[in-house]
Order: sequence, then C-alpha cells, then structure tokens
Amino acid sequence: MIASDSHEVSQLNELKIDLDAISVIAHYHGNSDILMDEQMPIYGGYAGGLEETAIIDVASSINAFVMSGASWHLDGPVHIRWGSTNTRETLAVAGWASAAITNHTEFMQGNQYYPCAGPCTEMCFLELAAQAMTDSASGREILSGVAAAKGVVTDKTTGMEARMMGEVARSAAGVDIAEINKILDKLVASYEKDYGNAPAGKTFQECYDIKTVTPTDEHVKVYEGARKKLEGFGLVFK
Repeated sequence: MIASDSHEVSQLNELKIDLDAISVIAHYHGNSDILMDEQMPIYGGYAGGLEETAIIDVASSINAFVMSGASWHLDGPVHIRWGSTNTRETLAVAGWASAAITNHTEFMQGNQYYPCAGPCTEMCFLELAAQAMTDSASGREILSGVAAAKGVVTDKTTGMEARMMGEVARSAAGVDIAEINKILDKLVASYEKDYGNAPAGKTFQECYDIKTVTPTDEHVKVYEGARKKLEGFGLVFK
C-alpha cells in the first residue's frame, strides 16, 4: 500500500465497536495512515424504521470522526430483507443522513453500492443510478461501487457499473432537489417490484473480453438501453 491509500476499520451494528477494531484504529493512527471508518446501518434491523435508521446513520457518521478519528466515513444503509442499498427506504435514509452531515459539518462521506441485480442487466444499471443520483444530490464526496448481485457472488463486478455510477452522479450534480426527487420516484418504481426475482446477470468473464479488458457488444447495448431509459425519466446526461 502507498501513503494515499485508505485503511479500513468497521463499526458494528448499531453504534458499537469491539476491542479488535480499537486496536486496529490505534495501529493506523500510529502509522499516520488515512483511516476510513465504515458502517452500514440496517433498515428494519436493530435501528427500526425509516426515521430511526436515519438518526442512527447520522450518529454513525459522527462516530466515525469522534471515536475513530477517521479521515472519511464510508456509509451504506442496507435493507434487512433485500440486502440492497438501492431500495426506496435505504435511499431515503442515505439522502437524509448525507444532507444533514453536509449541511452541518466538514466531514468527508462516501457510500457503498449493492444492487440486487447482477452485471449486464438493465435493472443493475437502474438500481445503481438511483443511488448515484441520491449521493450526488445530497453532497457525498466519494462513491464506492459497484458490488453487483449484492456483492456476494464471485466475479459479479465489472467496470461498466462504475462507469454508469460516475456518469449519473456527474449529471445529477447541481440539479434542483425537487427535480431529483421526481426522477427518483419514477426510477425506483421501475425496478422495486423485481427485488425478489432480480436477474442474476453475467460474470466478468462472460460480459468482458478478458484479453483486452473491454465490455462485450451485448454489455454496451444493455448499458446504452439503461441510459436511454434514464433520459426518459428526465435525467440529462452531461
């Protein structure tokens, strides 16, 4: 690792930490490392519902800097039923928490991406686009993604998801919040009925030429189709 790399330590759910993590924090500070404190509040878990989880999210964000002395905080509200950060509820939690931290502190924030659908599917691109819009509009500085297929399947991550994340976030920057919410309402409604049967998608080896590390024609076509759908919802790409 180099001096500019982040070194991770994770809080426990909710608002807890163990002695091992405290030792790791001391080690990082002793080496003058860049410390990234990670925590994923669980919507529907110990915290409770929407408002309660948002409060926990803000508290976890503050805790990253007060307790861990972090350089930045990596967030990621996740749905207890679907294991996704892209649901209507978790997007609301992430947006509210980020806006609160942005408006009242100088803390640097990131967010993790866990769509239900796998790579090379329209649903995957639409899910992560909703989160990229939310993160950009609510003031997050770092987007950490994308772990497609909930991040639990081997080789189900490709560069095309990150490309969509970046393009959407850039396009959402500076757009009025009321307009963002209108687009998000239509966007989330287009995929939220499919959480239970989200398409598995393809592995990296199936949707990329592994010799040239370039996406297949099929993958590009799916990407462009999702992009057009987002434009239909009202997003203007920059």
